[in-house]
Amino acid sequence: VQLQASGGGLVQTGGSLRLSCAASGFILNRPAVGWFRQAPGKEREAVACLSTNNDITYYPDFVKGRFTIASDKAKNAVYLQMNNLRPEDTAVYYCATDLGQSSSYALCHSRPDTWGQGTQVTVSY
Repeated sequence: VQLQASGGGLVQTGGSLRLSCAASGFILNRPAVGWFRQAPGKEREAVACLSTNNDITYYPDFVKGRFTIASDKAKNAVYLQMNNLRPEDTAVYYCATDLGQSSSYALCHSRPDTWGQGTQVTVSY
């Protein structure tokens, strides 16, 4: 499966963006899908993951209450709604999945083996 993230852009502090992840194959038959980000000079980190069989989500504390991951089986897509954005959210955002990770928690605490091209999110002061 090939993944492609889109929807990034420039937004002011406090603004919102909705990222989309499209897949060439059926992504939602994977156990879990997720969103990760990488800021310049920093390691890639997970921001949201979803278990596709029971819709259980996992978010790290620094995005809880601000980010929401969702899927649309009919469109074979995964979304990341980001609200109340902060300058520290500036990064390239990637969608990812891994057949070997069976839950949202596991995926978010792994290094997934399948990545899409990222989309840049820039939050200005």
